Amino acid sequence: MPRKTALIACTDLSGYCYGEQHPFKVQRYRLARDLMDAYGLLDLPAMTEVRPRPVSEPQLLGAHSAEYLERLREFSAAGEPRADFRYGLGDVENPVFPGVYDWACLGVSGTLEAARLVSEEGYAAAFNPLGGYHHAQAGRASGFSYLNDAVVAINHLLEQGKTVVYLDLDAHHGDGVQNAFYADDRVLTISLHESGVYFFPGTGFENETGEGAGLGYCVNLPLLAHTDDALFMKAFDEVAFPLIAAFDPDVLFTQLGADTFRTDPLTRLEVTTHAYSYIMRKLRALEIPWVAVGGGGYDQMNVARAWTIAWGIMNDRELPPRLPAPFVELISQLGYPHRMLLDAMHWAEEDDRNRALDAVEKSIAYVRDNIFPVLIGDYGKRYRT
Repeated sequence: MPRKTALIACTDLSGYCYGEQHPFKVQRYRLARDLMDAYGLLDLPAMTEVRPRPVSEPQLLGAHSAEYLERLREFSAAGEPRADFRYGLGDVENPVFPGVYDWACLGVSGTLEAARLVSEEGYAAAFNPLGGYHHAQAGRASGFSYLNDAVVAINHLLEQGKTVVYLDLDAHHGDGVQNAFYADDRVLTISLHESGVYFFPGTGFENETGEGAGLGYCVNLPLLAHTDDALFMKAFDEVAFPLIAAFDPDVLFTQLGADTFRTDPLTRLEVTTHAYSYIMRKLRALEIPWVAVGGGGYDQMNVARAWTIAWGIMNDRELPPRLPAPFVELISQLGYPHRMLLDAMHWAEEDDRNRALDAVEKSIAYVRDNIFPVLIGDYGKRYRT
């Protein structure tokens, strides 16, 4: 039988806007969908486009405090600008706009639906591009994230008795998800991200390895600026891939942020679609039921190309390396010069690369010394009574 896959459909997003000067552009979802459509990825025989059901209050309360949800709803319904910095609301980073609560719930409901389809209806993969808000904390907004869709969805998977690997490929550390499961050995969190020494959110260092029952089930690979394709693949191959295989989860949950790319305006990593597609293929080869969500990405063409690559690989489709002519015509009118889906492998400048290489090797050594004995030593599974 063919593998069933699901793409979570976005509703009309035209009413939502973080602000003209804000780097987060809602339009990126439309561009990604246009590229998927141009490659014929929206009418595949074994795929389904699914509109999610609304998320419930109890499901949100599993991840967020009642006080925070009440304030977010209040501000969302207000006709004038509001701010409450106790809850991270109303600053430049997390603006309050009409309908912000509904906007946040769209991401959560889509990711929850993706998790349900994979865990309960036999789908091999389900992708919610509108998800990936990994910075949202239990009681406050953070990093353009108001509600943490991954935490809500993983809680649902845990209620089904599943074990989960959460792999975060965003340039920013997945702090909100790490915090939610820091003491839980049913969830292995792995985050590859730009180092927090001088970069938001200032967390995600190697020595953040979990606590209590979760000690050894939290993995961080902080990467220096100018980490390129080869170094990003090295970090994945030598740490993330063997740990995922050893833990052998019931569900693989991936956050597929595209802000690691070298042309992203907010980050300093130097990854391209070369490394991104390589990692997607390695994840597909694991044959683990797969929930995927979007994430960061502030160059809209990077987002469109990355998520099209990911969706194609989830569906075992080989995509031509050149962008389809109708899509090129469309983006040319928007001022984009892109012609290629797949980039050539990129190498950073030698001095920058040597510093990044030293940092990657130091992080890999730390994880091998402190995490591998916990997970690899007993084949990644604890005996549970």
